[in-house]
Amino acid sequence: MKEGKNNNKDKQRNIFTSIYRAFKSFGTAFSVFLGIILLLGLLRTYVTPQFISTIFKGEIFLDTILGSIFGSISAGNPVTSYIIGGELLKQGISLFAVTAFMVAWVTVGIVQLPAEAAFLGKRFAIFRNLLSFILSIIVAIGTVVMLQMIQ
Repeated sequence: MKEGKNNNKDKQRNIFTSIYRAFKSFGTAFSVFLGIILLLGLLRTYVTPQFISTIFKGEIFLDTILGSIFGSISAGNPVTSYIIGGELLKQGISLFAVTAFMVAWVTVGIVQLPAEAAFLGKRFAIFRNLLSFILSIIVAIGTVVMLQMIQ
């Protein structure tokens, strides 16, 4: 009979311990995510489409790499990338650069790298971001070349 009481107390203790650990993890994650959100807000304020348009010179390969670099630094969601991409195209930036920017914007996250490394491991986070950066260049070139072949 006493084993049943002790077993229930152990279960309750384990539940409370699990809840405590979950809240502790949430607190750690929340502070990291809050930092990321604030940093993204600063980047979006100071890295405007007008600033980006002064960087690109019309060279296909260089513009594609620069588009991937800027997209990697100012990461965001896909909907926002479409709006910014459209504005960049209106300002005369090449489709190569805009496509690379949009792909890197969504797939590479330099700003989120510390949080990703903390939760998924440093090696994985660096490898995933590096691979995504390289693929953003390849996808941009491939996409624009295919579009040119179709037209």
